[in-house]
Amino acid sequence: MEWRDEGVVIGLRRLGESSCVLEAMTRAHGRHLGLVRGARSVRYAAALQPGNSVGLVWRARLDEHLGAFAIEPLALRAGRFLPNATALHGLAIIGALLRLLPERDPHDNLYEALTSVIEALDGPRAPALIARFEARMLWECGFALDLTQCASTGARDDLIYVSPKSGRAVSAAAGAPFSDRLLPLPAFLREEGIEPTPAEVADAFALTGFFLQRELFAPRGLKLPDARAALINGLRRER
Repeated sequence: MEWRDEGVVIGLRRLGESSCVLEAMTRAHGRHLGLVRGARSVRYAAALQPGNSVGLVWRARLDEHLGAFAIEPLALRAGRFLPNATALHGLAIIGALLRLLPERDPHDNLYEALTSVIEALDGPRAPALIARFEARMLWECGFALDLTQCASTGARDDLIYVSPKSGRAVSAAAGAPFSDRLLPLPAFLREEGIEPTPAEVADAFALTGFFLQRELFAPRGLKLPDARAALINGLRRER
């Protein structure tokens, strides 16, 4: 069996003296593993780094086998990320989120979102994009935040809260009596093109973190990645 695709390197696991198991998020074949022979050689050193995009040819005798990858570098971003703490934390967060997906389960739209956020991880918009990606992962894993209208009144304007019980938006008027029990809803999570303040980014991470822990990580006996807390603490110090 054989297929060709492109993917983003998520991680590597050493296998033997010279090979490794490559974990990549691919466009058409989802999160996929495969053996790369000679992966520890100089030939592959630059390409097999988290955050890079690579062309992949996967071959195996049977579909259920691990199979082997032949790789071709497409976009080598890892060198840009090494001196940037936000980018390195972002890579770790994104990798942990993607590992929640079943292996080989296609998510082509998610792949587009992944490449967009990966490309910008060393830029000023990275924290906001990571928070948006977390919200997207909730949707991909079956828990969609409903941020389009008020859960109480159906209003579509002035949505500034989210109910921690349902994950649905709540308007300012409807939520005022219960504001201490609701989560703040930053506008940039609802609409494209809005530049958030640092406080709004912090609110977004509080929102997505609450539902990620409750809906995705805790049921699997996992906790949110340490890199996420490190990123949030770093942003707090910058503020």
